[in-house]
Amino acid sequence: MNFKKYSVACMIVLCFSLIGCGGVPEANAVNCAGKGLESSLADLKDDEAARQAFLDQCDALKK
Repeated sequence: MNFKKYSVACMIVLCFSLIGCGGVPEANAVNCAGKGLESSLADLKDDEAARQAFLDQCDALKK
């Protein structure tokens, strides 16, 4: 019985932690190239200001 309580609690905590992983992508070498850039820009499609700021940060990393 205790195992079921703990497993349900762990599943709930895991769900909330994974949901919290969203948000603005971080500008780094992975997110500023290839598929990472494509995915990051797709996440920012509704916020043009954040999208431009992300692209500016990517450009700054290249310099």
